[in-house]
Amino acid sequence: MAAAHPQNAAREDLDEIATAYVRCSATAGQSRRAVLRNEVITGLLPFADRLARRYRLRGEPLDDLEQVARMGLVKAIDRYDPERGSFTAFAVITINGEIKRHFRDRTWSLHVTRRLQDQSLEVKSATELLSQRMSREPTTAELAGHLNMSEEDVRRARQGAADHTALSLAMPVGDDDEQELGDLVGMRDASIESLADRMTVTRLVRRLPARVQRIIGLRFYGNLTQAEIAEQLGISQMHVSRLLGQALSWLRAAMLSDVPPPWTGMVPDDDYTKLWIRLRHTAAGATVLVSGEIDRDNAAQARLRLREAIAQAPGYGLVVDLTRLPLVDAAGAAVLRDMAMAARLASVPLAITGLQPQVRRVLSVLGVDLDSVARRP
Repeated sequence: MAAAHPQNAAREDLDEIATAYVRCSATAGQSRRAVLRNEVITGLLPFADRLARRYRLRGEPLDDLEQVARMGLVKAIDRYDPERGSFTAFAVITINGEIKRHFRDRTWSLHVTRRLQDQSLEVKSATELLSQRMSREPTTAELAGHLNMSEEDVRRARQGAADHTALSLAMPVGDDDEQELGDLVGMRDASIESLADRMTVTRLVRRLPARVQRIIGLRFYGNLTQAEIAEQLGISQMHVSRLLGQALSWLRAAMLSDVPPPWTGMVPDDDYTKLWIRLRHTAAGATVLVSGEIDRDNAAQARLRLREAIAQAPGYGLVVDLTRLPLVDAAGAAVLRDMAMAARLASVPLAITGLQPQVRRVLSVLGVDLDSVARRP
């Protein structure tokens, strides 16, 4: 189970690790399943700890938060079903839910310092004592004198006690007692828990190149299709798809990191995305340099330029350098196939160099073998 040995989960895909664990544990014996479970949990602990650190400024010890986050991680691993979607998304929801439940169940309704908690208890005891002696509730000044506190400290202690005491929603309010406190509580906003994530995404998007920001805005806020975005920006749909994929991968990594990683994606206005084809004659022969991307928007132009290069090539052969061709779609693959066929029909020996991995994959998927189509020199 290679993917389920996450000694360094920061460098591996969490979804692949979790999916591999579920697959392997389904057929493993009880002892082997326990070993696999411990390996996955141990490897993903840094992921849980990173989520816990998001809450480190809310008054709870970080060690406690990390323990709660780790319990959430264990629940996520035990309950994960690959058929229901991404493990990363499921784990984030589960761990954040455990941490929020910890704050709700274990802390005061507002964060109160230990000193203020102690003062609140002293004021409460003094109030009960003086009320018995005086047959009335003591004033703030009387409590301050009795406890040797300032009146401001007494007021803060009383407020602190109010923060600690939960009120019943059935408590009557108003002079006529016809309303209960629960009647004044607003409806739960289903989007409130995602507010922090949405604010984080907004800040992260601002770190991206301006053109990428615009593409994200048009896609997810303007509800435009990739084709509509491409038309509006004057670039190919394939280029829009590539930029969106890089941006979403970067945002996903940045959301799970304490410090956002640098943007390493392509810059939308890079010259290498614009197609140009040049023929160079040297003493050793002729070479066609292809740079940019070939897609359905510029396929006709690329096909014409390559046929012109073949027509101008000497009889002893032509070298086509594709080193600067990073991407093709189905239309681009057809252009390369037609180029090889045209060279064979013209009896021009053709040598293709610098074929990039992505281009090679597209050609393979479409069943295009340039070597078998072209006649090699």
